[in-house]
Amino acid sequence: MSNQPYILVVYYSRDGATAAMARQIARGIEMVKGIEAKLRTVRTLSHEEIESEATPLPATQEDLRNCAGLVIGSPTRFGNMAAPLKQFLDESSALWLQGALIDRPAAVFTSTASLHGGQEATLLSMMLPLLHHGMVLVGVPYSIPALRATAAGGTPYGASHWATEQGDRPLDDNESAICRALGKRVAEWALAKPGKT
Repeated sequence: MSNQPYILVVYYSRDGATAAMARQIARGIEMVKGIEAKLRTVRTLSHEEIESEATPLPATQEDLRNCAGLVIGSPTRFGNMAAPLKQFLDESSALWLQGALIDRPAAVFTSTASLHGGQEATLLSMMLPLLHHGMVLVGVPYSIPALRATAAGGTPYGASHWATEQGDRPLDDNESAICRALGKRVAEWALAKPGKT
């Protein structure tokens, strides 16, 4: 077990698009020396969603308590995060009471079935609990070339992906680059983070 600080990447993915984004974000984190990515999923509410052997372990509140930074991801559900991710965040009230996550960097990402299906609304909805925790939000600046070039997913609020209604559109080069850039920025902010206020 490494003693390096880690960025916790917690996501919910039903059809695999959000999981693919999480892997790209983890790659971006691991581009930064001195920190690592800890990839975790969330427990699902449905027994129909069967996890494969390749699926990361479900995140715990201890994973959250001990992270140097956090990146959360969800498919878009009517302009909001999916219920399993919200449940994980809802369970973090003890950490909120302790102020455990104050000043840690955080970011968000999403995948949608339709091109204008609420990507930005979902990203903003995921930011709300992070703000309540006192976390410092990290977005995607327009200095990232892929953000100016993308024709599908990618916003200054966080990484996004358009999967299509069939869910058969893989991440394109720009979407992947935006995911990696977001992960890298959170890792850099975690290592440069000032002390708690």
